[in-house]
Parts: sequence; structure tokens; C-alpha cells
Amino acid sequence: MIEQYFINSENSMLVIIDMQEKLIKVMEKEIIDKVIKNIIALIEVSKILNIPIILTEQYPKGLGPTIEEIKTVLPSYNPIEKITFSAFGEEKFIQVLKEKKREKILLTGIETHVCIWQTSLDFIMSNYTVFLPKDAVCSRKKLDWETGIDLIKSAGGIITTTETVIFQILKKAGTQEFKKIINFIK
Repeated sequence: MIEQYFINSENSMLVIIDMQEKLIKVMEKEIIDKVIKNIIALIEVSKILNIPIILTEQYPKGLGPTIEEIKTVLPSYNPIEKITFSAFGEEKFIQVLKEKKREKILLTGIETHVCIWQTSLDFIMSNYTVFLPKDAVCSRKKLDWETGIDLIKSAGGIITTTETVIFQILKKAGTQEFKKIINFIK
């Protein structure tokens, strides 16, 4: 089953879960700043390589919209609103997944042990391969983040980092795409 570890721009999709104002405020600043930086890098790579992006928002009336740092770099701002912890609880999310026809998922956002974990499990149960850059997800507490990572790995998710997965998708240096992307991972 080594083929599950292969990812490229033609078979992948970036999913950003619940990077919302009120959730961001309760995260440790140093950690969430790195997560935001890494998600932005993945968004920029996705734009350059034409990788589709799906954005969710958990109950935006209560938790606010997606933070400006993320909104401003997205190619378009079309969040899928949800109230379930797993994005799969929202029919629109499932519909968009089917339309995109991508089997490798770059899963990012917050919180690792709740919405990321439950969405990962549904992806895996639906025969998608989840690539989880552990430096592009977080939780309020380190133990919860670690537990979410462990659960996702145990369920069959591939734990990686932002830089690892970006270079894996790029495959080689010296291309125009590489030259555009390298600035986002320095």
C-alpha cells in the first residue's frame, strides 16, 4: 500500500477547517501564528498548482468568520458553514468533494482533536487518503493536539509537515512553480 503515500497536484485537495476569529483567540499565540503561516503557504502552493481548496466555518454566527489573514489569500471566499464537528455532516461539503474528484486530502485547521479528527475519520472511512501536516493544525491544549494526531495516525492518516508535503507535491527544484513557492516556505 505504498502508493497511498504518493501525492501530486492532480490528485490532491486542500481542506481548511474552521480558522475562525473566536477560535483563533483561544489558541496559544506562538503556535497559532505558525499554523496560520503554514496554511497560507499551502494556500499559495494550491493556487500556483491549481489544487482545489475547500474552507469550512463552524457556526459562524457564534464563532465569527474565517480570519482575514486566510481570507485575503484565498482565490475565493466561499466557506461551507457547518454545525457538526465533522465536515461530512454538511451535505454541501460532500457535494463539493464529489465534484472535485480528488482522493488525497491535505487537511488543516483547528481543533485537531475535535473537527480535524472527526473529519479525518470520515475521510478515511470514505476511502480518501488524509495527509495531515501537523504544523498546520492545532488545539487549545498540547495534549489534545497530540491525542488528535495519534488518533488520526492510528486510523490510517499520513502525518507529515507543511514543508515535507509541499516538496513532495513539487517533485523537483528549478521549475517555475518551485521558484514561486520557495518564498512561502523559507
